Amino acid sequence: MPEINRVAWIGRALIVGRGGLGTALAEELQRRQPTLKVTLCGRTLGSDADWLVDLESAESLQALSQRLLEDPQPLRLVINATGRLHGASLTPEKRLQQVCADHLMESFAINAAGPLLLAKAIEPVLTRDRPFHFASLSARVGSIGDNHSGGWYSYRGSKAAQNMFLRSLSVEWARRFPLATVTMLHPGTTDTALSKPFQSFVPPDRLFSPQKAAALLLDVLLRQTAGESGRFLAWDGQEIPW
Repeated sequence: MPEINRVAWIGRALIVGRGGLGTALAEELQRRQPTLKVTLCGRTLGSDADWLVDLESAESLQALSQRLLEDPQPLRLVINATGRLHGASLTPEKRLQQVCADHLMESFAINAAGPLLLAKAIEPVLTRDRPFHFASLSARVGSIGDNHSGGWYSYRGSKAAQNMFLRSLSVEWARRFPLATVTMLHPGTTDTALSKPFQSFVPPDRLFSPQKAAALLLDVLLRQTAGESGRFLAWDGQEIPW
């Protein structure tokens, strides 16, 4: 177990996204850091979601800011575990003629704008003298340098945009909050609803359960320091080209 996992963190952690991986991240983080108050956030409240947070709603994000300002627990870590690859009307494009403006906007709203707006919402409670981690799930298909098969315009483009947004954020926060660490994480192909239609193309040993993916991602994330802020890392700790 990484050394930093044995250091007790005191305060609050937010996991935004109550899907399979978000839920597993919340459970694994609570197991490793029992002194943290781990709060799972979802677009709707339920038995597994503690706070209501909708990254596509300005009102919801403003309410999150206010709630954190009133929270006696210092904010120590935020992980964005949201993402949208497909839906009722959204399917990854195999060729240019399948590209649709509405689908592009939908994908960019949640995959690119969402993480940046989440960072904006939590920024008012950050301080220069307290270590803080902000992480967001990205995807290897968002790597421009690693794109050898094309297609998937909306998802690839929105994840690449997220990477640029958060890389820029890491530069700004390095000046304003020198103990903050920003990390973009590729979880590999995880057995969740997001990847379900595409799992037949994945070797069995590379299809991770949410619990395994969560453990691997936290191994990587909890090793990062402010001096390494702005990295794009895979589940095994390997750097992914932009």
